[in-house]
Amino acid sequence: MTFDASTLWLLGFVAAGVVVLLVAALLIGILWQARRILRLARAVLPVVEAIDLQTRPIWALRKTKAVAVALHEQLTGSDFGDAHDANRDATRTLDKDAGR
Repeated sequence: MTFDASTLWLLGFVAAGVVVLLVAALLIGILWQARRILRLARAVLPVVEAIDLQTRPIWALRKTKAVAVALHEQLTGSDFGDAHDANRDATRTLDKDAGR
C-alpha cells in the first residue's frame, strides 16, 4: 500500500492537529486547577493568618528563654553547661529549617 505525497501531508496535518488539541486540553486543565488552587488558598487564608497570630507567642518564648539564660549567666557567672549548648544548637537547627 503506497501513499502519495498529498495523503502523507494530510496525515501529518491531522496528527499535528490531534497533538495541538491534546496540548490545549492539558493547558486548559492546568489553568482550571490553578484557579481552583487559588480559590481554595483565598478561602483558607484567614484561618492560616489566625493560626499564625495564635502561635506567635510560642516563638516569643524562645526569645524570653534566651534573655533569661543571658541574665542567669551574667548574674551568676556560670552557664547551664552542655544541656544549654545542646538546646541552643537544636534551636538553631529549627530556625534554619523554618527559614528564620
